[in-house]
Amino acid sequence: MFLIKVFRKVYNRFFSDEKEFCARVRPLIGFTPVNLGIFKLAFSHKSNVSENDYYTQNNERLEYLGDAILGTIVAEYLFKKYPGADEGFLTKMRSKIVKRSSLNKIGEKMGMDLILTEFNQTRLSRSMLGNAVEALVGAVYLERGYKRTKKYIVKRILRNYVNVHELESYDDNYKSQLLEHCQKNGQTVSYKLMARYKFEKRDRFKVAVLVDGEKLAMADDFNKKSAEQTASERAMHRLGILETEEAAA
Repeated sequence: MFLIKVFRKVYNRFFSDEKEFCARVRPLIGFTPVNLGIFKLAFSHKSNVSENDYYTQNNERLEYLGDAILGTIVAEYLFKKYPGADEGFLTKMRSKIVKRSSLNKIGEKMGMDLILTEFNQTRLSRSMLGNAVEALVGAVYLERGYKRTKKYIVKRILRNYVNVHELESYDDNYKSQLLEHCQKNGQTVSYKLMARYKFEKRDRFKVAVLVDGEKLAMADDFNKKSAEQTASERAMHRLGILETEEAAA
């Protein structure tokens, strides 16, 4: 079995029709895959496949698996890194690392956009970057098992692309911050669902945030709570509460 795997790796790297893809994915994972098909699937967006092959030929299943593995390993990593921290702190820290916007940024830093653009005939969205990170983790897990996947996540993702110490003092709950600011100034905050529509075969929510009844900002996302967070962040920029960076358009 060992010799078969070695032969397969050599073949994939130097002789396979997919050797170009193999060369692109090796720097991301740190090894030559035995099962290239799993890793190709990790970068296959559902918009590229037919209805008949929908459940077997896109990266959603790998994304589901990678999401669970990533959450578990990050939780274990934080548990050991902060032996005196309570459950609330650990939960918030894990959320800051594995939330969609954070994974999108990680995917961008990893260069996921280059591979996705090359191997997908569809318009690239930011959510595809984070999805691909999770799917890649799922593929690594199927290929290498839990222990090696944990090593991969800690050494190649967390240590390279996540500033854990910076996250300790970073408050990314914009909805809570906006509510606190408005309460101090005697203002009311409310959220209104403006639209619910299908995008890439999934429900997407457009939400507006209103301060004293005035619509300050809108945002849309696949998750209603995420849309509210983004809308709150944009409203805080409008109010001048956040000044370090411009709100997303």
